[in-house]
Amino acid sequence: MKNEWILDVLADLEAFARQNGLAALATQLHDTRLLAVLELARDSEQGDTDEGSARLNAGTGLPAIGKRV
Repeated sequence: MKNEWILDVLADLEAFARQNGLAALATQLHDTRLLAVLELARDSEQGDTDEGSARLNAGTGLPAIGKRV
């Protein structure tokens, strides 16, 4: 996935929101990261169906998403 950098940006924004008492925004950013993982996996899957499916099923990127700061 060539666009994984967006997941780091969203994680940083979520952490900032949590640290600054913006709970609703942090929750929304968390959900946005989940959506980004799915869309990136889907886009990757369209390029190489077997490899993209394996990454999606293996949960590539998911441990960081489940982590709340």
